[in-house]
Amino acid sequence: MMTIATSEKHESNRHFYDRISSAYDLLADSNERAARLAGVTALDVQPGERVLEVGFGTGNEVLDLARLVGSSGTVAGIDISSGMLAVAQRKVDAADLSARVALQVADARQLPFADDSFDAVYSSFTLELFPADDVPLVLGEIRRVLRPGGKLAGVSMAQVKPDEKSSALEHTYIWMHQHFPHIVDCRPIDLAELLRNAGFQVNNSHELKIWTMPVAVVVAEKTGRKA
Repeated sequence: MMTIATSEKHESNRHFYDRISSAYDLLADSNERAARLAGVTALDVQPGERVLEVGFGTGNEVLDLARLVGSSGTVAGIDISSGMLAVAQRKVDAADLSARVALQVADARQLPFADDSFDAVYSSFTLELFPADDVPLVLGEIRRVLRPGGKLAGVSMAQVKPDEKSSALEHTYIWMHQHFPHIVDCRPIDLAELLRNAGFQVNNSHELKIWTMPVAVVVAEKTGRKA
């Protein structure tokens, strides 16, 4: 059951991304794009596949995925923000890819798709926006809509390893998230461990940097069916 605090966080995220949707590419994409593309590449999408993006944002990776699946494949996308949907849909229409792309506003904790609907799922800088108690719900829904053997590629802010020293920027970022979550809305997470706990098999994981902050790119597989 969702708590009042969780519901308020959900609505706060929605309003925040509605407000910044038209400026998001200018604010963040130049820094995040390389990491997002690394996730798309790691997912190894094939022509004809059915792919879901959870948290499509301004739609740049929707376009990448749509080109990879080709005319015989499809890409679905969900996002919390109607502002982001408007920006992404304009890009899809301009690229003449609307025949293979379907975007909608929806809640990742209750995906509006049937079991085993997708060959692959992609998500970047999204899971870390959810309260910790909601992350297993989101991953459970992703696992439900993936076919057995289907893959998930996730990109997220990563936690510093125990034998590594956090950068000054990361310390500042975490402090800002703790004290001003309405401004700095995400936090580092252990994506690989969260995926294992949700019943996925982690196939590969690697890290890169945005400025001095670690980012994880993880590919995991749905093996069998969760009881």
